[in-house]
Amino acid sequence: MVLNPVISKLAGKLVVLASASPRRREILTNVGLRFEVVPSWFKETLDKSLFGSPQDYAVETAKQKALEVAKRMPFKHLKTPDIVIGADTVVTVDGLILEKPVDKQDAYRMLSRLNGKEHSVFTGVAIILCHEKEGKNIEYNAVDFYEETRVKFADLSEEMLWEYIHSGEPMDKAGGYGIQALGGMLVEYVHGDFLNVVGFPLNHFCKQLNKIFNGSAGTLAVPVDRTSRTADGGPDRPSRREGTTEAAQASGRAERTQIAAEPERRAGGSTAFPHRIAHLLDGFKASKALFAASALKVFDLLDAGHGLTAVQNLTTMSGVNSGCNGVFWVSEAHLKIAMFFCIRTSKVYRNTEEASRYLISTSDLSLHGYIVHSNDVLWPLFTHLEHGVREGSSQHERAFGKQPQDLF
Repeated sequence: MVLNPVISKLAGKLVVLASASPRRREILTNVGLRFEVVPSWFKETLDKSLFGSPQDYAVETAKQKALEVAKRMPFKHLKTPDIVIGADTVVTVDGLILEKPVDKQDAYRMLSRLNGKEHSVFTGVAIILCHEKEGKNIEYNAVDFYEETRVKFADLSEEMLWEYIHSGEPMDKAGGYGIQALGGMLVEYVHGDFLNVVGFPLNHFCKQLNKIFNGSAGTLAVPVDRTSRTADGGPDRPSRREGTTEAAQASGRAERTQIAAEPERRAGGSTAFPHRIAHLLDGFKASKALFAASALKVFDLLDAGHGLTAVQNLTTMSGVNSGCNGVFWVSEAHLKIAMFFCIRTSKVYRNTEEASRYLISTSDLSLHGYIVHSNDVLWPLFTHLEHGVREGSSQHERAFGKQPQDLF
């Protein structure tokens, strides 16, 4: 695997992800890539009928997203990135391209088309290399590619489809489902890169980076665009119209590399995205999810017998607590726990080895009691930390209605 050598070569460069997708951000963060997030303003209004295949549409959309950010940053952010990464994921079935649903009825139409069928998930990726030339010119070169993964939906009842739709999860997902979350329960099997269905083909991306930095992707392609900075601080008219390169018009090619040259190292440093701070801000969700899963003894249930299928999982959760309404796994935080402590083999969910050792209530090394204590006592105390500081009073009083003298 070429991951570590490639990631190390990106050190000191300003790498930008032109996407607001938390899933793409998480995938790249988890492999140690340091980058900034600048969501693209590109309007996804390309005419699908003009493209020879769904993958061409996804690749061109990804390229336009990345180019928009690459051109905007020198003028709006006052810095030029070295590399901008754009991506677009589409689901195709019966010759139709399915993007994000606009409402619940649209989500139902999408999921009904996918129900019981095999479909393709295409993610187009564009890597824009930005070169600051003499004067005020910036040259933009691109490497783009796509990845296809085949996914088969199980035969699902109307009730199951609507229960999933009412969870709210389909609304920001291509094809109306998220395989890494609750939507994974709808899937019977996957052929290909799982992360591609999540939203970013990491393995293929790393291979492309390796080609770029090792100079093995060819050097015959022309730049995507060139922009000059004008006196008023805005970009001059581009030397060629966006989206009209020969490579963008070609169809049926799984890989279309337009340049293979490492961008020059920036002389000045760049401000990296504050990942440690972001993890602290987001960490409370996973903590609370672990507390809730332990209180419901989810890990005990997953350890029983031969695991649980998706339907059994939902049914059992509903039986444990009527307030769950059969959709315990709906929230983002609960899904984080499922990803960390559960494994899926075929259609069955089981505990990981770590979960079996520490999270089952009857295990000799169980942390169940401490987790329950953290949920019942420590969580309420820290919830009222701000009031304790402002008022100079004990958090026990606000959290539990107890005076300090009543604690012992």
